[in-house]
Amino acid sequence: MADKKKISVRFYRFKNKLKEKTAGLGGDENVEISPEALAEAEAALADMSEDYPDWVSGTIDKLSEQHRNCVENADKRKEYFQEIREIAHDMKGQGGTFGYPLISAFSDGLYGFADSRGKLTDDHVEIIKAHVDAMRAVISNRVKGDGGEIGAELTKGLEMAIAKYKV
Repeated sequence: MADKKKISVRFYRFKNKLKEKTAGLGGDENVEISPEALAEAEAALADMSEDYPDWVSGTIDKLSEQHRNCVENADKRKEYFQEIREIAHDMKGQGGTFGYPLISAFSDGLYGFADSRGKLTDDHVEIIKAHVDAMRAVISNRVKGDGGEIGAELTKGLEMAIAKYKV
């Protein structure tokens, strides 16, 4: 039996300085946010939430444009699917933050679906369109939260489109 070479393993433990940084380098671990600062942040978020449908509409238009590019230029679909995936990735976290979790859910589904390693058929392009249409319906109708009955219908419609076209 051959002699085994001795392996030496070292563990390094670095001090976590995040608490110090958040406490203004003072090392105080009991950092508190003043009620005034918290109220100001919440008010700013509420203002941004009111504007969210307007500015996300531009992003949905970009998705729609990429869908149109997929229809018109089948030879470049891989490139367009990648762009769609990047846009969807950016949208995933925004919707829930601003009171539109359906946008986050539909964006997450689109992000996973638009993986350019998959198939790029006309049917797959239609699934992209179904996601974009669902997002546009959420925003144009200002469907906040889970959307209740309307949200359930939009989700069901998207699921039906995916089932119809998914190969």
